[in-house]
Order: sequence, then C-alpha cells, then structure tokens
Amino acid sequence: MSDRHILTAVAWPYANGPRHIGHVSGFGVPSDVFSRYHRMAGDKVLMVSGTDEHGTPITVAADAEGVTPREIADRNNRIIVQDLASLGLSYDLFTRTTTANHAAVSQEIFLGLLKNGYVFPQTTLGAISPSTGRTLPDRYIEGTCPICGYDGARGDQCDNCGNQLDPTDLINPVSRINGETPRFVESEHYFLDLPAFTRALGDWLATRRSWRPNVLNFSVNLLEDLKPRSYTRDIDWGVPVPLEGWRDRPDKRIYVWFDAVVGYLSASIEWARRSGDADAWRQWWQAPDSDAYYFMGKDNIVFHSEIWPAQLLGYNGEGDKGGTPGSLGRLNLPTEVVSSEFLTMEGRKFSSSRQVVIYVRDFLARYDADALRYFIAVAGPENQDTDFTWAEFRRRNNDELVAGWGNLVNRSVSMAAKNVGAVPTPGELTDEDRALLATTSGAFGPVGELLSRNRQKAAIGEAMRVVGEANKYLSDQAPWKLKEDPARRDTVLHTALQAIKDCNALLTPFLPHSAQQVHELLGGTGVWSVAPEVHEVTDLDDGSPYPIITGPYEQGQAVWGSTPLAAPGTPLSPPKPIFTKLDESVVEEEIRRLEEGSA
Repeated sequence: MSDRHILTAVAWPYANGPRHIGHVSGFGVPSDVFSRYHRMAGDKVLMVSGTDEHGTPITVAADAEGVTPREIADRNNRIIVQDLASLGLSYDLFTRTTTANHAAVSQEIFLGLLKNGYVFPQTTLGAISPSTGRTLPDRYIEGTCPICGYDGARGDQCDNCGNQLDPTDLINPVSRINGETPRFVESEHYFLDLPAFTRALGDWLATRRSWRPNVLNFSVNLLEDLKPRSYTRDIDWGVPVPLEGWRDRPDKRIYVWFDAVVGYLSASIEWARRSGDADAWRQWWQAPDSDAYYFMGKDNIVFHSEIWPAQLLGYNGEGDKGGTPGSLGRLNLPTEVVSSEFLTMEGRKFSSSRQVVIYVRDFLARYDADALRYFIAVAGPENQDTDFTWAEFRRRNNDELVAGWGNLVNRSVSMAAKNVGAVPTPGELTDEDRALLATTSGAFGPVGELLSRNRQKAAIGEAMRVVGEANKYLSDQAPWKLKEDPARRDTVLHTALQAIKDCNALLTPFLPHSAQQVHELLGGTGVWSVAPEVHEVTDLDDGSPYPIITGPYEQGQAVWGSTPLAAPGTPLSPPKPIFTKLDESVVEEEIRRLEEGSA
C-alpha cells in the first residue's frame, strides 16, 4: 500500500428522477474505473458522492404529484442508490445532500467566505410567475442568449456558448413551467465575488497542463468575463442561510449548485465520522501530496473549474482580498477536472420528457452491467460526443466481449478442465510462450499510465489488444491438436491460463463483475473484485434513515501487476459463458421500445 491519497469526487446525480445511461457515462463509470485502478495500484482512494436533492426541479416534481419535496428526494435517492450499486460503482460513501452534516458543512463554507469578504449582500431583480406569485429560479427561465444568439439558453447559463447569464440578460424570456413571461421584482441576496478570484484562478489553471484540452480551454476562457454570482435563492427547499434574520426565513436558501459542490467535502467528513476517526478526511483534503480528481459531464465544468475552486480559495483566504482559513483549515483545490462529453441515443439527445431514454435500472434488467461498462469505456464520450446505438452495443458485446475476451477464457478453461481437470503443470517454456507472458505482464505499465491520466479509451484498447495476442497464441499453438504430446499441451494451456489471469487483472477496473467470475474459473478463491454494498443508516445528527453505498474495498485481492496462477493441480470446472450473446432481435425490440416511448 502506498502513501498516496487520491480523492475521487464524483458529480452528484440529481434526485428529481432515475438516472439514465447518458448520466453514468459521464460521472459514473469513468470515476469507478479510475478508482478501481488506483486501489489495485495500492493507493489510498476515497470515492465520494451522493444524490443532489435541493433546488427547483425537486419542488416542481413534488407539486406535480401533490407530495413534499422530501418525499420525492427519498424515493429517487433509493432508486439511484440501487442503480449505481448494481452498476458496480465502488463509492466509499454515496450519501445525500439532505443530511444535517451536509447542511452544517455548507453553512460553514458560506460563513468562511463571508468572514473573508468574498460574499456580499446585494439587491437584485428576481423573476416571479405572474399567475402564481411564486419565484421562478434561473434554470426555469429560457430565452435567447444575448451573447451567441442561441434560442434555448437558460437563465443561469447558455449551454451553447457556456457563458454565465442572469434571467434579465435573456432576450424574450419565458417560464419553462407554463410559458408565461416572468415579472421581475427586487429581492435581496448574497453574491459570491467571482471577479476577486480572477488572478488566483488564472494562476491555478496555468498549472493544470495535464487536463483534457477541451476542459482547460473552456475554463481559461471563462476568466475573461467573471461576474458576481448569486449565492442564495428565493426558494423554500434547500440549506438555510446561516445568518440572523435569514436562518428562519421560509423563502431564502443557499443556491443548490453552491451547496451541491460542497457535498464533496461534506461527504468526506461524513465518511470520516462513520469510520470512527472524525479527522480522517483531512488526509485527502489538506495533505500537500494528496490529489483530487473531479468527474462529471461537460455541462458541469463551470461549477468544478470555476465556482467550487473560487469557494475553496475564498474559504482559504487566497483571493484578491486575502483572509484566513475557516475553522476546517485550508482545503486543497482540484488536481484535475475530468469532464466527459455527451452521450446521445440513436442520433438524438437524451430526454426523459420526450422518452428518448433508457434508465440504468431498465438497462440492467435486460443486459449485463459489464456490457454497459465496456461500451462506455471503449466507445463512450471521453473526448467528443458519442452516439449510443443498439446495433453498435450489440456488435461490441458480441464481437469483442463474447467472441474476443469471453471466448478466450471459455475455451482455455474448458480444455484444461476436460483434459486435466485442474490447473496444468507446465514444462519448459518455448520462445512463443515466453513472448506471450512478456506481452501480458508488460502491459500493466502502459495501461496503468493511461488510466492514471484518464485516457480510458486508449487503456481498454491496449488491454483488448493484449487479449487479441493471447487469442492468437492459443490459435497458433492449437493445444487441441496435442493429444499425442500431453506435456506440451499442458504447457500451452498453463501459459494461456496465466495470460488470461494477467488480462483479467488489466480488465478488472472496467469489468469488475466478470473479473470475479474469471478469477474463480481460474481456480482462485476469495474476493478478487469487491462489489459495493448498500447499507441502511441513520443520519449522524438527526437520526433520519437513508441508504448509503459503501464497501470493504481493502479486502479485495486484486493488484495491479502480474500475479501467479493458482498452483498446478488446483481443480478446474467446465466454465459457463461469462457474457451473453445478443441476437438481432434485441436491436429490433429496443428500437421499437424507443419509438413507442417505453424504453
């Protein structure tokens, strides 16, 4: 075990409904692949997130159903927890933003910023629905962007050009709820003084040369026009503003985006409190040699490369106005913001309202979790928008997982089980045997280097190239033709099985479910790839119940490197296929579901 501490901070899925496969292609699978690799490499990983449960979409959904926002949040929190655990996402803690701990940490960050002068009060114009008199939050107002002319910009940001906006900036603003033109009235709020961090953010970004170019360029461009950003909102569902005269007001709360990013810290603190060492989080947040990687889709870049770093800088007292760290102490900024592009579906943008969607739980009810993880890793939106099609999913599954990796495992173990009944005893190795083992054992360096830099497509591509080399070796050596030379046959099979063990380790971060199966097929015992667990807990401060995802990941045997095959003579049983082949009707049926809006 190394002394390196790595924080994997995973974007918080919003709890207004179940998450679809487009969501987990951005925040979920990439963060888990990264975390599993670093755990195998011996690093101390803390992977945290939870459901984001405040803000207007929750209240809108609650109003539509005639229930409370908390009921909506509770229901969807449980759905999302089960879905992400089933996908194998190995959170050390997946929690929620409606805990008392999260509220306290969010309020502490606000007060630290206020103390250092980076949060200030200002009267501004707020949008009101003329028909109901209720506040219209920025995200529920749409119009034409005054900067790029995009028709469909939101009142907080234009998704086309990425610029921050205010509702009053929009041309022809309308309510997304009922289409009426909002009325703007004066309202007092607290604002984060973003311009006070222009220099500090610029200096920090100048050191981030290893970032994906699209993320870094976008972040640097944001510095050209930083404006104060409202830290509070006119809403009754969220973290209370911790000030005299504001704390008990029913109509003022901390802006959901500002409390959500604090969740990375609050979840780390909750994890530490649950671990029995309340200060354990500090190793990941304050040690100078620790690293923090933030995973999300590209629509969240601004909050992770600008807003959250500004909050941290201000709390530390490191903006233009100076100051001193708050009571938690100085907090580390992100090492890297790892943003993926968008996943579309059959040429269309995912849309729950338009039924262009397949939810994670529906997908996993019909297909293997590792099949989805593989598709995201090998063909997902790492550097550019990617289209998910059922035909391509089927092709990747059948040609690469089933016929490539799965077939290599199946026929090698089958031959060993049939001819020997156990792990064969090898004889003297030939040049071909040694060359294959050199290839498989030598792959850990380059694949690990790619994974450490979040080049996951290239990493799994290299791993599958090695699988191809093992398949070629087996075909070339043809152990099924060596009945008259059992010593050579057993040497070939032992070599092939050792190569499979190496390949299985290379693929474990990507395919954790099948990795455990392969481990057992090779005669391995115990847990190789630890699965996440869902535990029912109670709030540490107010006693309310909720589920979390966690796991005893330190108990796994998986290591990053070549490890010996089980001893010769270890019994082997005829294997069952580890992946399911999909026939053409799968594509036809899924397209039909999509067209009928029942995906």
